[in-house]
Amino acid sequence: MANVTLEAVKALRERLGTGMVDTKNALVEADGDMEKAVELLRMKGAKGNAKRADRSTSEGLVAAKEIGNTATMIELACETDFVAKGDKFVALAEKVIDAVAAAGATTVDEGLAAPADGKTVAELINDEAAIIGEKFELRRVASVTGEKFAVYLHKTSKDLPPQVGVVVGYSGDDAETARSIAQHISFANPEYLSREDVPADAVEAERRIVTEISKNEGKPEAALPKIVEGRVTAYFKQVALLEQDYAKDNKLSVSKVLADAGVTVSGFARFKVGA
Repeated sequence: MANVTLEAVKALRERLGTGMVDTKNALVEADGDMEKAVELLRMKGAKGNAKRADRSTSEGLVAAKEIGNTATMIELACETDFVAKGDKFVALAEKVIDAVAAAGATTVDEGLAAPADGKTVAELINDEAAIIGEKFELRRVASVTGEKFAVYLHKTSKDLPPQVGVVVGYSGDDAETARSIAQHISFANPEYLSREDVPADAVEAERRIVTEISKNEGKPEAALPKIVEGRVTAYFKQVALLEQDYAKDNKLSVSKVLADAGVTVSGFARFKVGA
């Protein structure tokens, strides 16, 4: 049996982030061979990945990267906030966003297939999950095109990495206003850019709902069309960015703020961890 030193155990733990007992046992089984111990720990962790498949991943982080006229954002999920704020997980996220952005991926499947460190992103994530002992998941990928970008990554807790991410593609020279709109999106959570982007079936479904609600409230039949249209307009203000009241001054609409600043938004994406 190899004489495994405390220094060797410490060095391997710092490299992989594995537990004390597992690290020591792997070094003992590998007769002190560091690389063989790494292989043993990866194999042990890989077997555990299948057992973790049904676990919930409600923690994690968002990350974004710009390349040329495209900005890419990901949500990388894990099981606990302890792991989410760890250096290993944050470093993994940086590798993943670099690989996904470089590949021009626009979907999770494309992101998982992207090359990273001589393997795919899927393999990279699985290997790191095996070592750390939690389920990891590339939950979402978004791609936004534009002349310029405003990226806003918000920490909901100072101890955690960014939990809310917004990427805004825009044209214009007022970067401060573009960033302010990104902050607005993080708070207001619009689903679409303009009312024209809202699917017709979603609008009709909302119209049917508010019509039924208005009738049940006993509103006069003659007044129903005006009441319904008012409530549909309120729906647009909830889901369409350009229709929303500006978070920093609700007397102004987002479209008015953008027009005054000479900024045109071409698209946006918003992620919130676990949502």
